[in-house]
Amino acid sequence: SNGLSIHRAVSSSNPSNEKPNVVFILVESLSAKFLGSYGNTENLTPNLDKLAAKACRFTNMFATGTRTVRGMEAVTLCISPTPGQSIVKRPKNAGLYTVSNVFKSKGYSCNFFYGGDGYFDNMDAYFGSNGFNIFDRGRGSILSDDIKTTRTLISDSQVTFENAWGICDEDIYNVMLEQADKQYASGKPFFNFVMTTSNHRPYTYPEGKIDIPSGSGRNGAVKYTDYALGKLFEAAQKKPWFKNTVFVIVADHCASSAGKDEIDIVNYKIPAFIIGVEKLGQMEISKQCSQIDVMPTLFGALDWNYESNFFGEDVLNPFYHERALVATYRKLGFIKKDAVVILSEQKSVNHYKWDNDKNTLTKAAKNPRLEREAI
Repeated sequence: SNGLSIHRAVSSSNPSNEKPNVVFILVESLSAKFLGSYGNTENLTPNLDKLAAKACRFTNMFATGTRTVRGMEAVTLCISPTPGQSIVKRPKNAGLYTVSNVFKSKGYSCNFFYGGDGYFDNMDAYFGSNGFNIFDRGRGSILSDDIKTTRTLISDSQVTFENAWGICDEDIYNVMLEQADKQYASGKPFFNFVMTTSNHRPYTYPEGKIDIPSGSGRNGAVKYTDYALGKLFEAAQKKPWFKNTVFVIVADHCASSAGKDEIDIVNYKIPAFIIGVEKLGQMEISKQCSQIDVMPTLFGALDWNYESNFFGEDVLNPFYHERALVATYRKLGFIKKDAVVILSEQKSVNHYKWDNDKNTLTKAAKNPRLEREAI
């Protein structure tokens, strides 16, 4: 080829045949700044903070964008963002190389759970045509006949609370738990991808669960999101499959990504946890990294050999070079330590210095080497 391919065979020095179940939770709009384990003092996330104490926690991770579909693209395709629409929303996005290819090569069942109608933002078509079975609150099939997957509609009897975005987080977790039981009974390992909805405007959720009234604002939605995660782990710990299950919890993007700067870097900082991998245990990963690196890091921690078409990397690999990739709809940002290069249309390039403590970007001199690397 032309030597620019990112395809590679990833090999572990100590390859493993371990096949733990993986529950991956992409949490709506969960900025790192909401969590006590990331410095918040409002006690909004007691359950996540308790989990953080025994998790592998990423403390310097950036979302690739400002929309759910951009986060989905990042964690499933593990590739850098591109200008315009997320690949999840683009036509002709079937049969791509996603994390499901890695899981399926190991014999896993791959499943996507969403509490709303997956027709929204093209989610069902994307996940359904890229190796996942669908569980959502849709109103009928939108999957074409050539997509070899199943779509199961969440029934009214499985719903205790619903708003315009979908069923509450407790309900979608219960749907996932029910399927996990069935998958465990079938003897097949599972990769269950859950997309939450409760931490989204209008911030409504079941009454009587937390001490902040439903619909009163973001803090209540964050606290309910955390409450539902606590209930999930409480229920999962009683399951026979729990002891052989890894949980990955990552935000899709921050709560408020609009800011005063060209790309407001501070509003891309997200929490991420890997729970249940013995090799990782309780540790903090402070390396600068991106959502696209979450799954390659997990595969590395599991000591899997696999084929990779991912731009994302295992951040615990000694050859990993720190960097993060961010984007708005029309601009791409390349972050390397405190240097930021922003590429935009008409071949415009701007250089900045990022002050993490002050959360500021200031104009910087042109750095040709860094500019080439960004491009």
